[in-house]
Amino acid sequence: MKILLPDTIALDPDLPPGWEGAVVDAHAEIPPEHHDADVLVVWAPSREHLASAARVLTQVQLVQSLSAGMDKIVVAGFAPSVRLASGSGLHDRTVCEHTLTLVLSLLRRIPEALAAQGEHRWSRELGGPQELHPADRVTTLIGARVLIWGFGGIAQTMAPLLRALGAEVTGVARSAGTRADTPVHATEELPELLPHTDVLISTLPATEATAGVVDQRVFALLPESSCFVNVGRGTVVDQAALVDALQQGAIRGAAVDVTDPEPLPADSDLWSAPNLLITPHAAGGRPIGAEERIAHNVRALQDGRPLAHEVRR
Repeated sequence: MKILLPDTIALDPDLPPGWEGAVVDAHAEIPPEHHDADVLVVWAPSREHLASAARVLTQVQLVQSLSAGMDKIVVAGFAPSVRLASGSGLHDRTVCEHTLTLVLSLLRRIPEALAAQGEHRWSRELGGPQELHPADRVTTLIGARVLIWGFGGIAQTMAPLLRALGAEVTGVARSAGTRADTPVHATEELPELLPHTDVLISTLPATEATAGVVDQRVFALLPESSCFVNVGRGTVVDQAALVDALQQGAIRGAAVDVTDPEPLPADSDLWSAPNLLITPHAAGGRPIGAEERIAHNVRALQDGRPLAHEVRR
């Protein structure tokens, strides 16, 4: 039995007896000597690599992604019999860390401080005596009403940390309930929640249902003092509506780690939008527990047991 490992990350999973591993170029076609692979692991693959794998790996049983997002793999053309497993959960802690960085940077006005620093100017409006809860902006997580749209592993990791910093955290997902000690509302209730939100965080995945859902209507319902942060997928945001909301002052500020497309073209209006912080899809990028996930799913595949985080098609 053979498993193909990507050269984009160093991996040495504990495989069952009888399995051999081979490292392949994640940006090139699968070489002929590896067309007999049973499992393919992908991390930051090129479209050429995925298309080649779907075409030539005729006996592959499992494609194990180390990324939470599976949209490119789902449309790559693998046969319906090929099982797909995501890297969901492997990035929860790092994405959570980056999200907190973006939120706090907006609230504590770090971009403005950096701009003043570039001008060699002591920005007195940012320092000294400050009002904790001014009417026109959110300045702290203490007492802030944070709404997380898409309440999966990242949100459940983030919610306790936000509460520890003083925030009131609420979630929105397809179904209501309580997760990670956090009240989660159904998506249909979103219009009632947005007017009472200080910080809206999107961790939504890219699907047909989520395309462009963060639109002008969402920004119009948010208070003018609020901030928006997107660490899910760029396709969920109507970027023209985001630029307009920032230009018109419909929201106070925003931060995005993901855009559509990526890389963001140099002529995109996002670059010059006021009060917008952009990071280049830097929240994850370092899967934690990848080798354990691979080993678990290889054994599960071999033993006929359910896979961890299998993606249904």
